[in-house]
Amino acid sequence: MEEPKIPIDILNNYEVVSVEQVNEPMLTDYLEQCGREISYNHKLNPMIQIEDTDEYNSNDSTLSQEEERANWGGKMEFLLTCIGYAVGLGNVWRFPYLCYKNGGGAFLIPYIIMLAVVGLPLFFMELAFGQYASLGPIAIWSINPMFKGLGYGMVIASWLISLYYNVIIAHTLFYLASSFTSELPWITCNNTWNTENCLPYEFTLTDEERVNYTALHAHNGTMNTPSEEYYKYYVLEQSEHINEFGSVSWKLALCLLAAWVIVGICLLRGIQSLGKVVYFTAIFPYVMLTILMIRGVTLDGAIDGIIYYLKPDFSRLSDPRVWSDAATQIFYSLSACSGGLIAMSSYNKFNNNCLKDSLIVAVINCATSIFAGFVIFSILGFMAHEKGVEVSKVAAGGPGLAFIVYPEAIARMPVSPLWAVFFFLMMATLGFGSQFSIVECVLSALTDEFPRYLRTRKGSYTFRIAIMVSSFLLGLPMVCKGGIYLLNLVDYSVGGFPLLVVGFLELIVLNWIYGYDKFAENIEMMIGSKPSIYWKICWKYVSPITVCVTILCNIVLYKEPTFDDAPYPAWGVVLGWLISSFPIVVIPAWALYKYCSDGGLQLLKVRMRPTEDWGPMSQRKNINIELPVYNKKPEVSHAGFSHLISSTSTVNTVDTPLGSTMSVAVLNNPKSTNMLNLYKDAPGNKV
Repeated sequence: MEEPKIPIDILNNYEVVSVEQVNEPMLTDYLEQCGREISYNHKLNPMIQIEDTDEYNSNDSTLSQEEERANWGGKMEFLLTCIGYAVGLGNVWRFPYLCYKNGGGAFLIPYIIMLAVVGLPLFFMELAFGQYASLGPIAIWSINPMFKGLGYGMVIASWLISLYYNVIIAHTLFYLASSFTSELPWITCNNTWNTENCLPYEFTLTDEERVNYTALHAHNGTMNTPSEEYYKYYVLEQSEHINEFGSVSWKLALCLLAAWVIVGICLLRGIQSLGKVVYFTAIFPYVMLTILMIRGVTLDGAIDGIIYYLKPDFSRLSDPRVWSDAATQIFYSLSACSGGLIAMSSYNKFNNNCLKDSLIVAVINCATSIFAGFVIFSILGFMAHEKGVEVSKVAAGGPGLAFIVYPEAIARMPVSPLWAVFFFLMMATLGFGSQFSIVECVLSALTDEFPRYLRTRKGSYTFRIAIMVSSFLLGLPMVCKGGIYLLNLVDYSVGGFPLLVVGFLELIVLNWIYGYDKFAENIEMMIGSKPSIYWKICWKYVSPITVCVTILCNIVLYKEPTFDDAPYPAWGVVLGWLISSFPIVVIPAWALYKYCSDGGLQLLKVRMRPTEDWGPMSQRKNINIELPVYNKKPEVSHAGFSHLISSTSTVNTVDTPLGSTMSVAVLNNPKSTNMLNLYKDAPGNKV
């Protein structure tokens, strides 16, 4: 007899030990959250045995404490975590520069429009999605198993982001440690790492000397500031070219280790420890931003910098790149579509008002970006005044702003070490606030996917430590002497395009395949009212179209990655595309896998529908199991009780996914209130 092909996962607390005389059936499950082993033997005597995989105590039918899915300790913990997740380093070093580059104050128009039609709708949608199901970004796709690859894509993107993000935090920690000194090390050109092209801050030129300086510049190449040489030649020990990768920088390796140790300690107990840490990491940066703002506006030239930051150039609004930058920045800033929002909201209470939370976090995030621009450009205005140049000559974005331009500005202030400590402490807390949620997204997603192994206390600790150690090791190439080239490439490849693709597909699956009406009913169950017509228009039409157009703009306007205006070699460009496509390619790959493993188009239709366990956690916690009834009386044994099912037991006839029918008997589990169907394909007959 041909061995049956059984694509099946069994419930959280049960395991099918053996099924005999099954007459070549195909059992199709509607629950893929918790995998269980199953063995089949062809014997004459039909027998089904089910065993409880957890120890059952008749006096206590609940899961042990470590196996229960945790909740936030309070409303404020969730809000602060979301704020810390959304408000990160990009708000300080990316948004102000984009605003200056794309028309100053005029850039706020496309930014706010994109926030309203894309950012906020996606933010609310993901919070509601995660809160309703109380599942991580992978397991939650029981709503449509064919698109479970979306969950894997989110987790892969978050994992890649966490690898390079912690390297940037390591740079910040190194600068923070270096700031505890009487004189900042990037003030002078008299250090061992300085070159003959180093130009001290206090260097000034007369008209006659300017001619000689021009000749010197032409002969020796570009003149460097002390902060630039400190960053390139001491902190990074940067090689001349990406092909010269070099050895690991021990200074940055130790800082990277410290960063992962801090992340590991704060996340060792999951959200129970994270919820306490965010009170510091989410609030402290605002204290530092306020102090730096007060200091910045009192400096000479600060007003010129702020005017330069906000001066509108409305002609830039006709440039598609400006609108594309605004949409991409919204995704980058709100951290949408990378799984973190789903993961964080999955720990909420079911009736939490996630709409209100979305509005609060989105507004705070937008306001923080604008406020950070005032802080940054007031300092840049001061530096331009000190150097006697236009603000445009000192404006920069990305790591160059944080580790070259801003340190130079701080070095020109009185009591500069104090302001350096404040600035880099703020940068570190901003970085950790986002990194905690990024890493927790990966951890919670895999824990929910494999709860049998990872939700126990021992399994959870081992798993979390293993992730931290492996991530540290994978981050070491980015602290090599050529590591900055790799870091820049990963940042360029992961932060934009893959998240746009994931966001577009997420909008389509939830609002067109699953259906907006069903999703609106799910939200009504939680907050007591259906979403307004505004959300319907955005989710079904405006947001998908806008994201799709942004994707097309990114493709049409694509520029190959560069570093310091130097292009990457061909293999670097190819590597960038591979990194960018990694979170995307798993989506069709998973769909193809399900198509092949489930027997083609007929079962594919089944996989496009929610599984039987889709719904709130309270409905999934306890489940009745419906077992196939065969011609004889199968004995069912269960730890804690025994029950004999006969063909005269409670029997229902149900339609199978392939159109055949079967009879089922219901076995009541003391832990259960809901139903799970195990369907049997019996071609050509009715059992």
